[in-house]
Amino acid sequence: MKYEFPDDLLKMQADMVQVRAELHDVLAALPYSVEPLEAWRRPENYWRDASPARDESPGWTEREQQQVTALRGREVGLAEAIVTHSFWGQLSPDERPAARDALKHAAEPGPGESEA
Repeated sequence: MKYEFPDDLLKMQADMVQVRAELHDVLAALPYSVEPLEAWRRPENYWRDASPARDESPGWTEREQQQVTALRGREVGLAEAIVTHSFWGQLSPDERPAARDALKHAAEPGPGESEA
């Protein structure tokens, strides 16, 4: 089914995608531990699928912690604004999950279209 999403809702969803991508990139570049930790090694055969060792972690700087906190706060704010938008009240409860899924994919290029 095709939905006519309001422009502000589409903008919030696009912002959500951007914020999540930025948060992913920031977290991927940071040390694995917020607090400084010494290097460690797991005992043999302990949680076989888990990483057997970790290097020393210098922890995150105050600036890095603030950056992650700000991005997470923005993500939560956008999620709240999206799920409480008045558009959802125009749909029956049974339609809302499909519409929400459609919103998540609304910015994706269609068949034969290319991304700008």
